[in-house]
Amino acid sequence: MTDTIAAIATGMGSSGIGIIRISGNKALSIADEIFKPSIKKRKPSKMISYTAALGRIIYEGTLYDEVICLVMKGPHSYTTENVVELNCHGGILVLKQIFDLIIRLGARPAQPGEFTKRAFLNGRIDLSQAESVMDLIHSKNNMAAAASIKQVTGELRDIIAQMRTELLFNMAHIEAALDDPENYSLDDFMPMFRTTVDNMLISVNNLIESSDSGRIIKEGIRTVILGRPNAGKSSVLNMLLGAERAIVTNVEGTTRDTLEEYVNIGGITLNIVDTAGIRDTEDIVERIGVDKAIDNISDADLILFVVDGSSELDANDYKIMKCIKGKKIITLINKNDLDIVVDKMLIRSKIKTDFLEISAKRGTGKKKLHALIKKMFFADDLNYNDQLYITNMRHKALLYETAASLSSVIETMDNNMSEDFLTIDLMAAYESLGKIIGEDLKDDLINKIFSQFCMGK
Repeated sequence: MTDTIAAIATGMGSSGIGIIRISGNKALSIADEIFKPSIKKRKPSKMISYTAALGRIIYEGTLYDEVICLVMKGPHSYTTENVVELNCHGGILVLKQIFDLIIRLGARPAQPGEFTKRAFLNGRIDLSQAESVMDLIHSKNNMAAAASIKQVTGELRDIIAQMRTELLFNMAHIEAALDDPENYSLDDFMPMFRTTVDNMLISVNNLIESSDSGRIIKEGIRTVILGRPNAGKSSVLNMLLGAERAIVTNVEGTTRDTLEEYVNIGGITLNIVDTAGIRDTEDIVERIGVDKAIDNISDADLILFVVDGSSELDANDYKIMKCIKGKKIITLINKNDLDIVVDKMLIRSKIKTDFLEISAKRGTGKKKLHALIKKMFFADDLNYNDQLYITNMRHKALLYETAASLSSVIETMDNNMSEDFLTIDLMAAYESLGKIIGEDLKDDLINKIFSQFCMGK
């Protein structure tokens, strides 16, 4: 990579500052041409790495802006190349003028994620770290950010690298024994090898199991609010959001489509779907809304089943309970400001559920609902400093491949099959793990991954 890339790394809008990032062989020479330091000796190419200087952007007699120039010389930079960042005044026009000037002087516009892609291709980070950079940028809550930063710092990479080292050592020993049985024996080796594979499979399966929580941490708990008409579903949504997002009336069938909103409760993101009241109806539009409500059940992590506590269960309630059986459910006995007459034991006989009495209209029970959701999905305290979570579905798929290969190794040993089969499955596990960190990965997949990044990163 001999070309030089540049991008506006901050949002295009009025702001206090706007940053233009340049990386490549010409980064310093371009900066020298346009940056005039307040102290003459502070020419970018002569500056010590990771130092900054105040100056002006001037070219061919035209003053563009007063900026701070930050220099990071390779290989000790984000991309491992020479990097210059110009901290300009925020504003679309001034940033565009300076960016266009940099392009005229020999840089080219960077593609989305190209700075991080260069860091990966130049060996500073592996692919799992690069993907976690994107996850960190798009984090919706504190837990998602904490899970991403652990991978950005290389924790997953270190685990994968250790596994691959062990696999390589064992493959080499087995191959040596097969090629030179007089000098290398497998008799004493096999018990230790079996223990190694068993322990590695446990570690891989633990990572796979963490992916369920990892997905919830990253994407949020997909929460579907269900109930018969006028049970108070929209009021529950408004209570959780702390805003009048959904229309609330006494008219049955007010909600005719799904409403989706995100809300953060104590570090957990709920991806909430409010649905039409489930009932038999002749209204075509309302019928579509009811069908959508039922369709959302299969993808839900959590069902909030809203029941009108001031009346007996009806046929619509029984229909809902039949549809949600087997899901994680919290039954919200709404309207507890009125006399509660609904039979909880009857509900419990139909579905496995937790109960919580609330008044969505008055906003009572909100904190208890937060606590119940946390307990349901995260039994321990919400502390992610010690736990590594797999939040990337590509990683999860490759871990499944690794687990299958290691299971085949164990099966080969249990069935006393030829040791030749061992190295085939060990190599398959080695390659699957390698793809997580970017080893032997095809260019088109790498390009696809980095194309999802934001501009300037």
